[in-house]
Parts: sequence; C-alpha cells; structure tokens
Amino acid sequence: MNFNNWLYLGIGIAIGLCFYKLPSESSKSSLISALKAFQNREMELCQELKQTQLAYYKAQEMSQFKAGFLARISHELRSPLSSIIGLHQLILANLCENPEEEREFIGQAHEKSLKLLKIIDEILNISKIESGINQLDIDSFQLAEFLEEVYKLTYLLATNRNYPFILSPPDPEIYIFADSRWLKQILINLIESTIEPKEAGNIYLSSHLSSTGNFVNICLDIPNDAVIISESMDVMKRENSIIETNIVLSPGMKLLINQTLVDLMGGKLEILPLLTQDKAISQLTRLQISIPLTN
Repeated sequence: MNFNNWLYLGIGIAIGLCFYKLPSESSKSSLISALKAFQNREMELCQELKQTQLAYYKAQEMSQFKAGFLARISHELRSPLSSIIGLHQLILANLCENPEEEREFIGQAHEKSLKLLKIIDEILNISKIESGINQLDIDSFQLAEFLEEVYKLTYLLATNRNYPFILSPPDPEIYIFADSRWLKQILINLIESTIEPKEAGNIYLSSHLSSTGNFVNICLDIPNDAVIISESMDVMKRENSIIETNIVLSPGMKLLINQTLVDLMGGKLEILPLLTQDKAISQLTRLQISIPLTN
C-alpha cells in the first residue's frame, strides 16, 4: 500500500471517528438537559408542596379563629338580648310600681334595642366584606403620611387622659397596599379601646420592615393591663347583669373584628409580648399589624 492509500485511510478513519463522537456528545448533552429539567421540576414540586402546607395551616388557623369569632358574637348578642327580655318580663309581670316606671322600662328596652341593632350592623358590615358583597378599596399609599394622620386624630384623646403618645415616623419611601379607610379605623379603634378605660399610661406607634421584606409591621405598644388585652385572652366573658346601662361592642370583640378586617387585606394582627431589659418597655404589650408592601 503506497503513501496515498495510507493517507486516504487515515482521513477516512478520522472522519469516521468524528461521526462516531457526534451522537455520543449529543446524547450526553440531552442527558444533562433532561437531568436539569428533572431537578427544576423537583424544586417546583417542593415549592408547591410548601405552599400547599402553608395554605393548609392557614385554613386550620382561620377555622379555629372563626369558631372563636362565632362564639364571641353569640355572647355579645346574648347579653343585650337578655337585658331587653328582662325589662319586658318586669313589665309583663306587673312588677312596675306605677305607669311612669313602666314607661321608663319601655324606654330603656327601646334604647337597648337600637344599640343592639347598631352592633348587628357592625357585624354585618364585616360579614358582607368577607363574603365579597362589599369590596375593600385596596390601593397603594405612603405609610408615613398615613400614620401621621392617625396620630393627629388620636393624640388629643391620649393627652386628655394623661397618655404620653409617641409616634416614630417611618421611612417616607415605604408604601403599603391596603384599604386606607378601614386600616385607619382599625388603628383608631385599637388606640381608643386602650385609652378610654385607663387613667394613665404610655402608647408608642412605630413601624419596621418584616424579615421577609414583603410586609411592613405597624406596631402599637400599649400597657399590659389594657382592657383590650385582658379581654382578648378570655373570649367567653361572664355575662353582665340583666339591667345593663351600656350596650356596645366590647374591646375583645372589636379586636376580633379588626383581626378579620386585617386578614381580608392580606395582613395579620397579632398580640406580642415585648421582651426587653428596659423596665418601662417591659410593662408594654405590642399589637402588631403586618401589611403587604407595594411591589
């Protein structure tokens, strides 16, 4: 075999080897691509599983909350109804000393009926929002301006009751996503429920970004012995006497309604202890509202 033949044979073998390697490299590339796709799908499935677990735990939490909410509503309505029924029983049993006293009892029953109707209306408003009949006006707005407005609406009440009310302004760049009207009412309710039954105390309104970065925490630090705290720990309070002088939603019930509203805005309202070495701050409990940040 001459040199040319050997050259042609070498070129042929080289070409054959090249064609032989091409399918091998292609198969390897396909295998790597399939492995990467499998790993990505596995990560997606793990993420979906975590989301499903979170949704399950959230559903459980909401189920427990609704059970307590319904129990509290039943109690809140039962007490004023007992009062109205008691007044009517006194009249029907002819236990009134004179027509003037009978008319006075009728007037009391009528007044309590109107207050009871107001309570039912408040509860129905929340129910309509939760069922979707009434829609929340969710929009983006500046947190600093919002908290300043809440402070201006409540600081005079705090000052008149000897409550030092301190606002720590947040970063003006922070914008939140919520219903400003309802969120403002929630904060005002929480502040008023704290101040009204007390003679003195301290209130601190502040905010900070959550560790996840998707929420901002609005913090209202109030005295440990505030009625709103003690009542919320005991959902079923002992019934009042039959002849009540006032029929309003209790602070504990207001807290439950506020929790429902915050949840409908995609947030969360919690009662948290303040763990600190500072004795002044250790006498406070934190009401924390977590609200979504504007994306």
